[in-house]
Amino acid sequence: MLQELDHLPAGLLVADSRDLHRLLGAPTLIHLSGTRQPPLFVSVLLHGNETVGWDAMRALLSERIARFGEPRLPRALSLFIGNVAAAASGARHLPEQPDYNRIWPGGDHPLTPEHEVMTAVFERMTRRGVFASIDLHNNTGANPHYACVDRLDHRSLHLATLFGRTVVYFTRPIGTQSAAFADLGPAVTLECGKVGEAAGVAHARTLVDAALHLLEVPNHAVAAHDIDLFHSVAQVMVPPELSIGLPPTEAELVLNPEIEHFNFRELPRGTPFASLRTGDHGLGFMVRDEDGNDVAKRFFQLEDGEIKLRRPVMPAMLTRDLTVIRQDCLGYLMERYNDHVPRRGTD
Repeated sequence: MLQELDHLPAGLLVADSRDLHRLLGAPTLIHLSGTRQPPLFVSVLLHGNETVGWDAMRALLSERIARFGEPRLPRALSLFIGNVAAAASGARHLPEQPDYNRIWPGGDHPLTPEHEVMTAVFERMTRRGVFASIDLHNNTGANPHYACVDRLDHRSLHLATLFGRTVVYFTRPIGTQSAAFADLGPAVTLECGKVGEAAGVAHARTLVDAALHLLEVPNHAVAAHDIDLFHSVAQVMVPPELSIGLPPTEAELVLNPEIEHFNFRELPRGTPFASLRTGDHGLGFMVRDEDGNDVAKRFFQLEDGEIKLRRPVMPAMLTRDLTVIRQDCLGYLMERYNDHVPRRGTD
């Protein structure tokens, strides 16, 4: 069940993410008043092991309370604290749960009680109005900090570049928080580096603070020199029946141990991603484009037991974390997209 509050419960801001389930007991939407309306919506812990959002928000709110004796926000804030049960275990999601960032309105996963929670959050915020939406995440691979948008409109891109010049445009996976909230206003997902990195927490906190102080999100074109835009064109997954590991494992599919360092690098044709020790699984990877089509042969080829790139590409979010690979994917493949940034007079 969704818990909805209009205040910060006692002890909340000193609580580690692992303690939130004990304190809150359920996904919780907290509405805090501010000088301006409508509220900024911020979601944290949609993945229970990605703590950057909660750490950033409790730092921001604690600092304001220390200064003013109360939050005294320049804009109203609606804070959604998501998968507290998984956070208690340090897990992305529990085995019996769906992924909390795949079950928002617009997704296609089978309906669960968790879907009802996300739908309720969306409906509450639709009624209140949303100034902008920010979803805060860590990622597992070696990636720069970057923002993701699923709409190429001026306001979403301005909000994204407030975080940094690296922006990724995506349309899959579907059912994400930012895709749903893009119907209500500018919406971004922020990828803030690996868990536990202080720089990611500070960067997320600074962005949310800046968004709270905005009078409006600009609705004019982003200057070409202020953005590096990439388009996520394919998702790379490992078939569930195929064993996977890192050297010196004897798994059927053995990842290149340097694979995380491929992220946001222009890779040439022939770059090895993994070794395949069985002939029963085609190219070893399942690769789906934005329409769900199988495009593995477009991007990979098998040569002497090695899975190599068939064409130059730039990956993102490649990870060595075997649990994340099983629960989500190995990573994404991208193309440069700056020619598609909307210019003056377009949207």
